[in-house]
This record gives sequence, C-alpha cells and structure tokens, in this order.
Amino acid sequence: MYDIIFYLFAAVTLVSAFFVVTNRNVVYSAFFLLFTFFGIAGIYVLLGADFVAVVQVIVYVGGILILLLFGVMLTNKITNVEIKTGTINILPAAIGVGIFAGVLLAALINSDWKTLPAGKPLPTTALLGSMLIQDYLLVFELLGIILLIALIGAASIARREKV
Repeated sequence: MYDIIFYLFAAVTLVSAFFVVTNRNVVYSAFFLLFTFFGIAGIYVLLGADFVAVVQVIVYVGGILILLLFGVMLTNKITNVEIKTGTINILPAAIGVGIFAGVLLAALINSDWKTLPAGKPLPTTALLGSMLIQDYLLVFELLGIILLIALIGAASIARREKV
C-alpha cells in the first residue's frame, strides 16, 4: 500500500515539476509549483519525517508560493508575460545533466544503504523537540540571536537615507 501511495506522490511531483519548467505562463508555473510542493510533502510523510512535511507545507506552500502568486497577480503587466526560452545552450546542458546523472546513479548503486524493517514510520517531532530543548539549546538560542542581529542590520540598511 505504501508503494502505491509513494509512486502516486512521485508521479504528481515529477509531472508537475516538468510543467513548472516547460510552461510559458508564469501564473500556471506557480500553480504547478504548488502541486510539486505538496507532492514533496507527501513523500516526507511517507518517509516518517512528519515535522519536515509540515514545515514544507507551512513555509513553501503557505508562505513563499502564496507570496509569489500575489506578487505575480497584483503586478499589472506581468500576468500575460511569456517566458523566453532559448535553445543556444542545449548541448552543454545535456552533457552536464548526463554527467550529473551518471555520478548520481553511481553513488546510488555503490552506496551501502541502511534498511529498516517494514512498518509504520515513527513520528520525529518528539525526538526533534527534545533535542532542540535539551541537547542543542545553546546552539538554538545563538542561532536566534544571530538571525535577530541580521534582521536589525537589514532594517537599518533599508532605512538609511540616501545622500
């Protein structure tokens, strides 16, 4: 049963990602990107990474994609812009993709994969929460302080008056 659901999510992800790349309309590409993100989140759920799946949906689908759609739809002259596609660099791109696919396939074949017994995957949120609050608390707090400093710096640069 998990295999059928996995192949369904993989097919949705691959087909919609193909349409994101090949579609000439920006709005349609953004909508296909929505299905790509949901397919990836479904695969994360099947892998037992429920926290990563929820973050995928909240951050990418709820934040970035909706912001992209509103930005495209609220801009007057961008909704009907056709994306230009060039065919100048097809041969070097095909060679690069072929080399990358060969390296990736060799890594997949020659790796010693850890296998677990089949069954329902365990949730990861409790383990992740206890690690963030107990084991990595200092690193987590320092990261928050560094992000706050970066936010204050960006705000001060943006507010600086131009001379």
